[in-house]
Order: sequence, then C-alpha cells, then structure tokens
Amino acid sequence: MMLLGVDTGGTFTDFVLYDAGRLRIHKVLSSPDAPERAILQGIDDLGLDQAIADGQLVVIHGSTVATNAALEGKGVRTLLITNAGLTDMLSIGRQTRAELYQLLPGPQPIPVPRDDCLGVDCRVDAEGKVLTALTQEEIDRVAARVREKAPEAVAINLLFSFLNDADEKALAEAMPEGVFTSRSSFVLPEYKEYERGIATWLNAYLGPRVQGYLSRLQSGISPAPLGVMQSSGGTIDAEQAGQRAVNLLLSGPAGGLAAAHFIGQLLGPDEKLLTFDMGGTSTDVALIDGELKLTNEGRLGPWPVAVPMVDMHTIGAGGGSLAQVDAGGLLQVGPQSAGASPGPACYGKGGAQATVTDANAVLGRLHPDYFLGGAMSLDLDAAQSAVDAIAQGLGIDRERAALGIVELANEHMVRALRVISVQRGYDPTDFRLCCFGGAGGLHVCALAEALGMNKALVPIHGGVLSALGMLVAPRERQLSRTLQQPLAALDSEQLERELAALAADGRAQLEREGVEPDAIHANPSLDLRYQGQTYTLNVPYTTLAAATEAFHEAHRQRYGHRLDMAVELVNVRQQVLAPSAALTLPSGDEGSAPVPLEIRELPAIGACPVYQRDQLPSGALVTGPALVCETVSTTLIGVGWSAEVDGFGNLLLSGLGASGVGLRPAG
Repeated sequence: MMLLGVDTGGTFTDFVLYDAGRLRIHKVLSSPDAPERAILQGIDDLGLDQAIADGQLVVIHGSTVATNAALEGKGVRTLLITNAGLTDMLSIGRQTRAELYQLLPGPQPIPVPRDDCLGVDCRVDAEGKVLTALTQEEIDRVAARVREKAPEAVAINLLFSFLNDADEKALAEAMPEGVFTSRSSFVLPEYKEYERGIATWLNAYLGPRVQGYLSRLQSGISPAPLGVMQSSGGTIDAEQAGQRAVNLLLSGPAGGLAAAHFIGQLLGPDEKLLTFDMGGTSTDVALIDGELKLTNEGRLGPWPVAVPMVDMHTIGAGGGSLAQVDAGGLLQVGPQSAGASPGPACYGKGGAQATVTDANAVLGRLHPDYFLGGAMSLDLDAAQSAVDAIAQGLGIDRERAALGIVELANEHMVRALRVISVQRGYDPTDFRLCCFGGAGGLHVCALAEALGMNKALVPIHGGVLSALGMLVAPRERQLSRTLQQPLAALDSEQLERELAALAADGRAQLEREGVEPDAIHANPSLDLRYQGQTYTLNVPYTTLAAATEAFHEAHRQRYGHRLDMAVELVNVRQQVLAPSAALTLPSGDEGSAPVPLEIRELPAIGACPVYQRDQLPSGALVTGPALVCETVSTTLIGVGWSAEVDGFGNLLLSGLGASGVGLRPAG
C-alpha cells in the first residue's frame, strides 16, 4: 500500500507520498473556496489515479475546513437546547475581560441568537439524580419548535449531562431527520457547563460543513480510504470525523508536531525540541519533551475549546504576513495575510502589498531559479515595488525596509517561543529549535540566537512536515469523564472501573475502523488540582501515590512551587491508540565534500554560497553564511552557524550559544 499525507494550508497544499520506503513530495497552491480541488489536482500531478483504482492508496488528511469556518463565522445556523432558565448561558460566558484596563470594551460575539435558544423543562442534580423528569410531552414540544425553525444543526447541552445523559439522548433521538445533532455528553462529558456548551455548539455549528467537505473529498478519491488528523495528534476515519468537527480545529498543525516528534526520536530518545511551524499565514510554536503535550484550555478566536488538542501557541506571523506603516509612522507586520490569493507580490498573482516573503526575496534569500524546485518563478520587480512602498513610508532605503520587515516578524515569533517555554518554566537553552513550514528555514538561526540557543534542526522535507506527520501519527481516541472528588476519599475500584469503561469505548471505536485488537493500547491519566484551585494539571496514572507525586512535581515545574495541600481529582482520561504503519526515512548517501552551485552577494550578509539540499551527502558540513535550497523551502545558515547532514538528510545546526563559544553539531 502507498500512503499519501495531505496538509491543506492557507497558501499551499502539501503532499508526502510514501511508497516502498521512498518519499515523494509535492506542493500546489491551495483553493480556499473548495479545498478538495487542490487535493485532487495534487493527486493527479503525482499520477496516483491508477493506484486509487487498484486499491493501493491510503490518504490521510489534515484539514483546515473546521478552523476556517469557525474563524470566518461561516458555520451553519444552529439551535441551542438547554435547561429552562439557562438559555443565555453561552452569551453570558465567564464574564472575563479580553483587555483588563479597557474602560469601554467592545461587544463580544454571541454564539447563538436568543431566538434560537430553546429551554427544556428538565433537571438533574450534581449527583446525576433526577429533580425534574423530562416528559414525552416536553420532548414533543421541543421537537415541534425545531421543525418550525428548520435549522441545519442542533446543539444539546444540559446541566450535569456528564453524570446522567438520558435526557440528552432522548432529545437527540427526537430531532427531525436531516438535522445535524450534537449533544454535550458525546462531545465533552466534563464539568464546566459553559466550556462544554461552547464545544458542543462548535461541533454542531461546524459539523455539516465538515461532513459535506469530507464527503466530497471521499467521493473524489473513492475507493481509497480517507483518514483525518485530529487536534490531539492522532487520526480518525473520515466517516467518524464528520461527527467530531470540534476535534479537527488544529488538524494541520497537529500533523507537524507528530512529525517533529517522530524525527526527534530518530535523533535520540531524550531529544527535546522547541518547534515553530512557519507557514504562509501563521506560525505555530510548541514544546516537545517526551510525548506530545495536550491541553484542554485551548482557544480559537474568542471561544474556549476544551477538547484535547496539542498544546501550542499561534500568532499571525507567516511568510504571507502583510507589512504596513501605521498612522504613527511605525512598521507593523501581520496578523493580516496575503493568503493564497493574491499571495505575496513576488508570486506574480496580483499581490501589491509587501509581505515577509517579499522582504526575503528582496534580500536575496529566496533564489528565483530554485523556488519550488524551479516550478514557480518569482517576480522580483513586484517584490521590490511592494517593499519600496514600505521604505518610502518609513523614509529609509529598500534594503533597510526589507530587513526591518524580517526582524519584526522574527521578534513576533521569539515572543511566541518565550510564551511556550519560559512562561511554562522551561529554559530554551535546554532544547533544540526545530523549524518547519515553507518559511521556517529562513528564520531559524536568527530565532535561536535571540533565545540564546545553540542547537537547531531543519528536518528533511521540513517545508511539508505537517503532511509527513499525517503518515506517522497513530490512530487515536481521547476519552474523558468528570469524576470530581478529593484523592484522599477516592474509591480506587471506582476509578479503575471508570478508566476501564473509557478504554473499552475507545477500543470499540478503533476496531470499527478495522484496527486489530492486539494493536490497541491505552494510556490512562488524571486531571488533578489542589483543592480550591480552578485549573488542573494532567499527569499519567499508574497508582494514586505516583499520580499525586507527579502532580506536585508538575505544579512545581509550571508555577515554581508545590503546596502542602489536599489534592483533588477532576477528570479521568484515556488515550486509546494504535501505532501507524511502520515508516522509516530513507537513509542518505555518503559522498565528497559539497560544492556550492554559486556564490551570491546578500545584503547585510555578504558573500553567501548556495547549495542544493538533495546534493548534500550524509555527513557533509556546511559553514554559514550559506543558503540551502530545496523544492519546498530554503534554509539560511547564519553567520557563526554550521550545519551537518545526518544519516536521514536532516540538517543539524550549531552556532554560538549564550556563552559565545562555538559548538560542533550535536548527533
């Protein structure tokens, strides 16, 4: 079987094909109005139609459909059904201010208009016991209102449904045929009714869009099976993914982290990575120390997203980020982006505003002969004109303006990297900076220097690493349930029963996808906190004593101290997964010392050799400054840095650390 990983980004759609131990990569411009069109074009470009017809291709996809629909407010009309008296719950929210000292805050968006919120006369208490029974008459009344309003989707969120879901199930069964129905006891059976309600609403609001898209894509590649990357870094069958749209909000970025973790393990089991994924529209930063870190405190725009997702921080700084001079005469970069259409000015598709990519082109850091392997020409005149407009507004020359755009974008990314590391209690110098995304290699040395780091990694095929991640990610389910009580009073048998039930549910879901039972295993964990706290920390579970000590240590790591206080259990979790198909990176060939293709004179750098990455043999050492060009990205090895090619073709970079001492490449 051939495996095809596909990552749809804001500017490009990336492809990685794994066939009999060999990797092929490809990029096409994304088609935001119909993302499946770019995917089908890429499959045709790769000549895979016959493989599909012969049943020899499996496609695994990272989708931005759910993300874009949520950010752009392009979901479907959704009704909310909740307990009578609580219909304003999602509009009221947590009453927290986005800007603490803003005396006249702007209005916050309302998820569901008041007229589309239906109250139902039923109630269970905090122990799941029925206080007001849900009658058949009430069910019929609510169902009639839904038919009258004729929405595309319904979100059902009742109090304490994570303890007793009978009422939600009864209401869901009564919904009219053809209406996408999402209930909170399925989407997120945890406490916090607001966060649970938002997750349930998002799942309903986005569900028909995701289902329609996946159905069109599946039809276009039939009979090839289609898997979809989830926000947690594991894959799910497309048919089941349509019911879990809220779990796909970080689908693409999660693929990049899965691949970074895979490559980090190739370097060594103790390798720690600080990652940044710089694409055309945004940059995602994360930290890998052991397994992928997940969070249930993520956000998308103004909304909390409490379903498990990879713990990353995203900013609007990418290769396509627009530069402008504001009313005060200061340079600004991002968060607005040129996207895929019209794209940066140098793409020659009508873009006129300067972007980070245009600045790099003006500075000679993008070679016009090797961009996308020569498949796409760069319009340097258009890039220069766009940067000239910025230079005129700032009263400086073209080169200084281009450097300013790049340096300001770098500062945005450095700040984000500090958020995910320093503000979490980690020292960046203990990690290796790993870049990926089409634009990451041009900035990796500058970011490492700003953080005092002396080790970096540019993975093989880093420009399409998220697509590679689709192939190495496990099939997975993340299941959870609230079981709130002090650890000291916890019945360990009850805990084991709850964990076993979650594991059984996850196993059943994976077996329905055709996974062999012997390949499935479960990783239990607990959400713990000190009694009186609001937020939790997740720790692995083997025994209660071990979990308690792990929590104390995690609290010390995150907040700098541990307390002599009682510990409380909030949620139990199970990660149920099966490994992906065995995949190994092809080994690189050894050869003689690399010879540059040419020497370019770069502004602010000087004479700079240019190398073709696929011509660098295993073990080759390249000293900066140097440009390393490849089909899907370009790497700038900075002054004082060197890069060694490892046995898989990864570039292991070393430079001047905080001590100012030159270091040899690690590994």
